[in-house]
Amino acid sequence: MRLLPWSTPDDRPCFLITDGEGGPVSDLADSIEQMQLGIGEELLRYARAMHADPKVPDREFRFLSRRLAEALGDALRVARN
Repeated sequence: MRLLPWSTPDDRPCFLITDGEGGPVSDLADSIEQMQLGIGEELLRYARAMHADPKVPDREFRFLSRRLAEALGDALRVARN
């Protein structure tokens, strides 16, 4: 059974029952997970650049922290799978 990188409309986890072979849903999940990890890497690069600039407004740091929290949640979901 595989945990999918999306949830139901009522925010419950979605699972795929599989025999280990690939398939269209599994391929879609792989693509989404790769995209989520790529977004996390991009946010990390952006965060490092922001920390080097003392003139970045607080609101930008708050926005970034929300996006980083989302990316961390996605990455942890991928890691648990």
